[in-house]
Amino acid sequence: MSVGHASTPFTQTEGFKGLRLISPTLFYCVLLMAVPLATVVIYSFMTDGDQGVTGPFTFDNYIKVWTGKVYQTIMARSLMVSMLVTLATVLLAYPIAYYVSFHVPAHRKALWLFLITIPFWTSYVVRVFLWKVILGYNGVINSGLMSLGIIDEPLQAINYNIGALVMTLAHAYAPFAILPIFVVLEKIDRSLLEAGQDLGESKIVTFLRVTLPLSVPGIIAAVLIVFIPTIGDYVTPDLIGGGKLPMIANMIEVQMLKQNNRALGSAIAVSAMLIVALVSIAFVMWNRRYLKGGAR
Repeated sequence: MSVGHASTPFTQTEGFKGLRLISPTLFYCVLLMAVPLATVVIYSFMTDGDQGVTGPFTFDNYIKVWTGKVYQTIMARSLMVSMLVTLATVLLAYPIAYYVSFHVPAHRKALWLFLITIPFWTSYVVRVFLWKVILGYNGVINSGLMSLGIIDEPLQAINYNIGALVMTLAHAYAPFAILPIFVVLEKIDRSLLEAGQDLGESKIVTFLRVTLPLSVPGIIAAVLIVFIPTIGDYVTPDLIGGGKLPMIANMIEVQMLKQNNRALGSAIAVSAMLIVALVSIAFVMWNRRYLKGGAR
């Protein structure tokens, strides 16, 4: 006598067993991520007044965010800084990942990866503050140049500007970009590179035609890993920018904590999340199209 799958109780199916296995983690994620996120979304459609966040639902917060010149300027600055940081980080990370993958002996790669992760031993705030010590008005660079007699007064151009923000964030997020690129480079079949050189291609041409295209998924992963958190960074603009170059996260902090306008702050946060989501989806779709094209 055979029993069909239709007569099998749901509690005995593989799907139920898998759901039961992940249910504690799923509940934890829903409780600590989905519920606060849903609260922020709901708040963004409400009004914050003397009685707290109240209804009825309104789009006034989003109209103010998307039409206000201040919010447009800060959002544009946040996107620009994040893109510059992402570009600088990937350009810094790729040569390091390439060197470790192709030129470091196999028995030493673990040591190199260990050294790359050393910055994680200290707090992110401490690492950012160290750059403030280096680039500050009376920092290491200015003090050193003045002691050597190269300059008569501290340079203003190396602090409180976009360049200082990009430099600090690129250094802080470099390990996040190195690791995914390294993983992809390690998976490249070395015989493909040998075949290219056997056909008369130079090392540079082989890199451009073989290594670089095959490492695109790792580059896209690094771009997403760096771009998403940097657009929401608020510590670095405060410490390195001196509060003169606020980004979107700083505006959210001001609305939420200092002006106690949780509804408007929620609308800014949701708007920023939507922009980041659109950019991330664009990169993911590009990666899928690239992989499909490569598969052909």
